[in-house]
Amino acid sequence: MSSEQNTAFSRRGALGAIFGTALSAEVLKAAPIQAKDPLKITKLETFLVKPRWLFLKIHTNAGITGLGEPITEGRALTCQEAVKEIEPYLIGKDPRAVVQHWQAIYRHAFYRGGPILTSALSGIDQALWDIKGKALGVPVYELLGGPTRNRVRVYAHASISNPARVKEALAQGFTAFKSGPPRRRNFPRYIETPSEVHYAAERFAEFRKLVGEDVDIGVDFHGAVSPAHAKMLIKALEPYNPMFIEEPCQAQNHDVMAEIARSTHLPIATGERVFTKWGFREVLEKKAATILQPDLCHAGGITEVRLIAGMAEAYYASIAPHNPLGPISLAAGVQIAASIPNFLIQEQVSLGEGYIKTPFKVRAGYLDLPTAPGLGIELDENAMADKLGHDWKNQEAYDADDGSVVDW
Repeated sequence: MSSEQNTAFSRRGALGAIFGTALSAEVLKAAPIQAKDPLKITKLETFLVKPRWLFLKIHTNAGITGLGEPITEGRALTCQEAVKEIEPYLIGKDPRAVVQHWQAIYRHAFYRGGPILTSALSGIDQALWDIKGKALGVPVYELLGGPTRNRVRVYAHASISNPARVKEALAQGFTAFKSGPPRRRNFPRYIETPSEVHYAAERFAEFRKLVGEDVDIGVDFHGAVSPAHAKMLIKALEPYNPMFIEEPCQAQNHDVMAEIARSTHLPIATGERVFTKWGFREVLEKKAATILQPDLCHAGGITEVRLIAGMAEAYYASIAPHNPLGPISLAAGVQIAASIPNFLIQEQVSLGEGYIKTPFKVRAGYLDLPTAPGLGIELDENAMADKLGHDWKNQEAYDADDGSVVDW
């Protein structure tokens, strides 16, 4: 072992377990900010970023800044205001007390939980971990116990309706995909006809043939399928072995999802619309899913998702972080993936080109672990200059036959 490897190994071993292990004297001495040095939050800055994101930058008196994504899709301005309301609590405080701040922000709100509060808290939590890692000169995963793997598997979004995109992603190095269930109607009926079920199965069979048996394909029902139709659709897809079925029905009723889970051997995945450890406790207890998909921007940030992963491990469930958002969210997910034993795969829609100085790169289906401190990324503000501001809104979806409201 080289002296360089030995130094890295010693540092890694010294960092120990989750949330507050004593660091070695050597690491502390080399840290950019010493423990006794004052470090105070001076400002919270948010900015809308195309296509639909909200970025957060927390400033400190030492010049260290932390990055986060405090966003609920379609409610960017609401989340921006929520962060502004939290700012007076954080100004002047030491950002390194990450868990203490999480508890204060969550519990002092009195009305707890929900997508807006936990999304604002999630982005703040990401940024505080980023600052703490930078202050100590180590990646966040080192503060969470050190790496449990040396690379992180990711998947791409693609569908059989665009085979050119599938081939492009394969050429990029992706070995896993996620797609919606193939359909001819924009939005499924409560009960679909046999021909629609057959169509979904036949088109998915084409997808499987295109990518081969060595590639994984997850299917996202997006909570837009009725429980009754979901069972028929899953049964039709079973012969082609999807990696998982995501949100086979609306996520609010975990009893219904548990019933669907019992009706198939395929893994059920859920979690993008579940918040905090308390929400995921019910999913696990009711055996509604074996793949949990907490979103680092919604479920409570790095602090909370690390705890959710520990709960999931006790139920032999795996973690596949949800992320249809930006590169800060991806960076936070990679830190979690690097530090937990029950990680499965990471979602991404942007590797950061045009947003961060060193975009992530896919090699044989994986991302290398970042080695830079904190979240391991820096915004490329020059490249982002033409991407500031957006007015993205959620879809308004209606049934084409009778005009009734449908899920999208």
